[in-house]
Amino acid sequence: MVIVTFGTVSCNDFLTEHPNGKMTAEMVFTKKEDLYSAQYALQERLIMLTKHALTFIPMFAGDDVATHSASNKWAMREFDVMTVSDQNAYMVNSNTGNWTNLWKVIKASNYNINYADKAIPLGAPQADVDAAKGVGYFWRAYCYYYLVRVWGPLPLVLDSDEMDLESKIYTVAEVYDQIVSDLKEAESLLPAKYTVSPWALNGTNVLPGKGAAQSVLSSVYMSMAGWPLNYGNDYYKLCADKAKEVIDGCDNGTYYYKMYEYTGENTGYCQIHSRAENWRNQEAILYVPYSEITGTGDDSQSARGSINDIHDCSGGYNDVVAEIGYWIDFPDGDRKEWTYAPVTFVRNESEAFPWWHEKIPPLERQPTSRKSAFTQWDNAAHGNDEYNHWMAYGDQSGGWSLQARQLMRISEVYLFYAEAMFRQGIADAKAVELLNKVRNRANGSLDSARDIYNVGMGAPALAEHAYNEHGWEVACWYPSIASRYSDQHRMFRLKDHYELRKRYQDLDIKYNIMENGAVVASLRELYGPVEPWSDTKMYATYPAPDKRMVRTLAEADNNKLNLIKP
Repeated sequence: MVIVTFGTVSCNDFLTEHPNGKMTAEMVFTKKEDLYSAQYALQERLIMLTKHALTFIPMFAGDDVATHSASNKWAMREFDVMTVSDQNAYMVNSNTGNWTNLWKVIKASNYNINYADKAIPLGAPQADVDAAKGVGYFWRAYCYYYLVRVWGPLPLVLDSDEMDLESKIYTVAEVYDQIVSDLKEAESLLPAKYTVSPWALNGTNVLPGKGAAQSVLSSVYMSMAGWPLNYGNDYYKLCADKAKEVIDGCDNGTYYYKMYEYTGENTGYCQIHSRAENWRNQEAILYVPYSEITGTGDDSQSARGSINDIHDCSGGYNDVVAEIGYWIDFPDGDRKEWTYAPVTFVRNESEAFPWWHEKIPPLERQPTSRKSAFTQWDNAAHGNDEYNHWMAYGDQSGGWSLQARQLMRISEVYLFYAEAMFRQGIADAKAVELLNKVRNRANGSLDSARDIYNVGMGAPALAEHAYNEHGWEVACWYPSIASRYSDQHRMFRLKDHYELRKRYQDLDIKYNIMENGAVVASLRELYGPVEPWSDTKMYATYPAPDKRMVRTLAEADNNKLNLIKP
């Protein structure tokens, strides 16, 4: 954070005396086109933030995903078992570090917020300036929303030229207040729809629009209602009200967002992460597109491909697996079918088998996500083909793709509204309708039971159903703004999962894998936490390099649970 946001030298007056290597607003904003250059720079930082699995490894602490068991995954596993060292390499790696890249996006966002107005006397339209500032406010809020849920109390860096090695550490409540303020600014500045390329693509918004700001604000209010602030009903109401604004906007045509409905084979949930819908996905309220304009590789703008999830008996190159227990509890239907890979391809056998099969090496016998499976074909013969799990990975992709990363979908907003209403004790008919709409799509088959939820179940039970439905809806898709980890964090249920994993490790308990009523395999999660639980595990430590430079970070690191509210 210090290197990225504050600079690399220690004298306090360097900004005015020797701005070596630093491009100030006076140097850059000299023509109206610089406004758009600043926006492109922010977008490039977002691509670098979201393209790597390493950005999202804190999400491994949730019960849906875990780290591959290969020995070279230790830095990821620290987040998975909620025992993070301040030496963790994946917090501060210059290209792929989660902590580092979040602060880089904040810096780029601040630049747009602080200096976009300078483009007006240079001839830039007011609407373009407003949009640039709104996008800056939005992504700054996004980054702080991510940071506060993983690391807790934080500095608030709101000036692109600010350099303060004695920065105040703000409480969790104060950080959330800033997030809300930024999202409200974004909501007031952003358009509902973009109409001009490159910000509009196939009828969708490439940049966050007003509906995205409202949707994320709804999620933020949901988090504030729960742990650690525990603001309760007042904030559940704010969450529901803001979600309803988005829902109403979809109904009256203000927004284009709509769920993919199940109408038969190859429709419904399977379309969400498909190649066919990748560049025209109208369910995605917010996504980050990628490009091969700079080629492929860690420093390019192409997406890190399915190598992160698809086993293909890869010898440990993949990073992410799905947890067996969550796979077992996941309701059958289209949503489960399109959440998990149906088979694992075994190179030595040149054949694919169910993930639990004895032909699969022991360290690979865990379910994997289907959601990031994406081909890299760009030719006429195969350009629109979907990923085929019965084929070798290397025959379909080289590890890089143009798969847009979805960060939030309209189905999630339906569930925010439903859960927030039910948490208030209100068995709302509209909330039940939307809850059923999501579940009916998940069931898939038109012959499956429809509308399984009803008002008579009561608000407390329906709240839990909505909570679970959201978990299943976003399972194994760790780029989601409101991931399964986030849900468990706000409900203070990470502890329960931690204790369950620890108990299963201590007792060597295995899961029975059933097929057609018979046990076909008996397997266990390959590792789990070993330390006794402590509530301090709810937040990761700050990285050591920043603590050495920012004294206040070091002081706050062991006192986070006392820095929740002012």
